[in-house]
Amino acid sequence: MSSPSCPQCGWAPVDAARCPRCGVDVARYRADLAAVSAVPAPPVEPPPSAPAAPAVAAPRPTGTPRPAGFWVRAGAVLIDVVVVMVAEVLFGFALWAVTDDRLAYAASRAFRFLASPCYFVFLHWARGQTLGKIVFRVRVVTLAGGPLPFGISVLRHLGSWISAAIFGVGYLVAAFRTDKRALHDLIAGTRVEHVT
Repeated sequence: MSSPSCPQCGWAPVDAARCPRCGVDVARYRADLAAVSAVPAPPVEPPPSAPAAPAVAAPRPTGTPRPAGFWVRAGAVLIDVVVVMVAEVLFGFALWAVTDDRLAYAASRAFRFLASPCYFVFLHWARGQTLGKIVFRVRVVTLAGGPLPFGISVLRHLGSWISAAIFGVGYLVAAFRTDKRALHDLIAGTRVEHVT
């Protein structure tokens, strides 16, 4: 039996009293929902002469994850790259305004080296989403559907360097797999899914 999902944000599984993603008290939130829905709505019956509704395809179950496709992921990465580049430029300008050229150059290079890994590793670990993934409403989860442990987040980022180093072929893997997992997802045991 699968673990329940968070009633507020939909994160699954939630095995603790609080959701690891949004922090809501799960039991209290469910109790509030039950109290609101305890008053039954009066039944509405269709008129006797109403024609039968046409058959429609059954909707996908709410708990079924939908993998994020290649182009959605590419758009999210593009936004993230722009965010990191803007942060690097602003940091560089701020340094050159307050310090000499050699120190500013060294600090700017160090920031450039650390900004991208810290951005991706921390946000995937803390939220499962970078700013680009928030815009496209996708998140990175483990294969079981849970939040990423810190070590897995680091491993996934190192795997993304491998995906990029082989001329981006590691990213293209997601376009041809039915589960839409890229090479770095295969290395780290993660997947990218739409947030429901």
